[in-house]
Amino acid sequence: MKSFMLKCGVAAIALGLSTAAQAGKSEDTLSVAFTKELENVDSYFNSAREGVVLQRAIWDGLVYRDPATNEYKGNLAMSWKWIDDLTLEFKLREGVKFHNGEPFDADDVVYTVNFVADEANGVKTQRNVNWMKSAEKVDSYTVRIHLKAPFPAAIEFLSGPVSIYPNEYYAEAGPSGMGLKPVGTGPYKVSLVEPGKHFVLEKYEGYHDSPKGQPSIGKVDIRTIPDVNTQMAELFGSTLDLIWQVPADQAEKLATMDQFTVANESTMRIGFLTLDAAGRTGEKNPFTDIRVRRAVAHAINREALVEALLKGKSKVVSTACFPSQFGCFQDVPSYGYDPEKAKALLAEAGYPDGFETEFYAYRNRDYAEAIASFLNAIGIKTNFHMLQYSALRELRMKSGVPVSFQTWGSYSINDTSAITSQFFKFGKLDDARDPDVRDWLDVADSATDPEKRKEFYAKALTKIADQAYWVPMFSYNTNYVFTNEVSYTPTPDEVLRFVEISWK
Repeated sequence: MKSFMLKCGVAAIALGLSTAAQAGKSEDTLSVAFTKELENVDSYFNSAREGVVLQRAIWDGLVYRDPATNEYKGNLAMSWKWIDDLTLEFKLREGVKFHNGEPFDADDVVYTVNFVADEANGVKTQRNVNWMKSAEKVDSYTVRIHLKAPFPAAIEFLSGPVSIYPNEYYAEAGPSGMGLKPVGTGPYKVSLVEPGKHFVLEKYEGYHDSPKGQPSIGKVDIRTIPDVNTQMAELFGSTLDLIWQVPADQAEKLATMDQFTVANESTMRIGFLTLDAAGRTGEKNPFTDIRVRRAVAHAINREALVEALLKGKSKVVSTACFPSQFGCFQDVPSYGYDPEKAKALLAEAGYPDGFETEFYAYRNRDYAEAIASFLNAIGIKTNFHMLQYSALRELRMKSGVPVSFQTWGSYSINDTSAITSQFFKFGKLDDARDPDVRDWLDVADSATDPEKRKEFYAKALTKIADQAYWVPMFSYNTNYVFTNEVSYTPTPDEVLRFVEISWK
């Protein structure tokens, strides 16, 4: 413990940090660290968790889902109803203004939906928006959203990643302008953007009567600090008030110190390996052989990873979804840790001495290196590459990679369509390209009968597991560490909500 404190103290001195608070309660400024560099603040043009955090602070959707009760409440919409299976009508809230003073009305909803629903405009996560066909204005405060096909999860998506933008401003600024000078209706407005490095939010005094609640803290200062040891040094040096996604071993040490609060909460994020079953990376790719994919599944001791590295509220998962999500069928083929069986499968596939492969990851280097060591132990020699998230995503979309360690938090959407359908319906991140799985997911995504949805998600998830297209491994938990001046209760959806943070 002394060496841990000394290490942080030395780091603080090296950084030139003062022991006196430079922000915090006295300045009404919450100083926060992001680990990952955010490529674009425009919420439709990034797919990072940090982007989700900023999205919920800066913008609003038509609907809000209470993270404690899962109840849907009106936000920018006061009410809604289904006109038919393909049409949703919303009565909008009057008197709302965007941060730039632009009044909110039906024109903003129509413009936003029609822009993001057009695939040519390049929204990063198409699954979030491609179920919408278009929107039409009925009157100034009534709008209808038309669906391409029945989509029972529509309200769930509208309560999450579908934010409403100011039509006049967005038509002029576009995604690049919105990324540099974001404008929303949310509880916080943006006063500074240094792309990928520094973001400053200020309480929006004109925030409407939203179910999100009113912001308490006046300013939120967010800096990108990739190294967790540097983050902790700044926490000790009183230049940070809150850090999150702290590794379990570091969080355990910080929890013993009286000046900090450590809160551990489950998330909807799962970790998994993608395997190039479709052969996108070349004809000699070993992962096109089901025996090799099953060997990989048997090679990894998932229980040991959870016990030694993740800890907290994490659990082993065997399905290509998060267990709480609607339709996430659990009774699928699973693969116990059996390195000898893995070696036998490799030999049967023609690789008695194993083979060499490129292996990619973008986060949790220690998790990825542990996984690589399990693969190395059965003869799969990995050349490990740690890339930025956006760089790895673009590489996978362009040409695929043989094997990669990935995570997905489903934008905190509690529906299997938010993950399984994102990755197994022949999109640019689909490494299986299985037409049966795609067709079953199409039925499950659009069926209005809940039991039919469950039936077809089960068929798809069972085949994904049987064919070992993915190797699902574990659910994530998140450790939040903050000073004793801060009051915050995290929610299990992995959304850091600044509007719910206050000073003690």
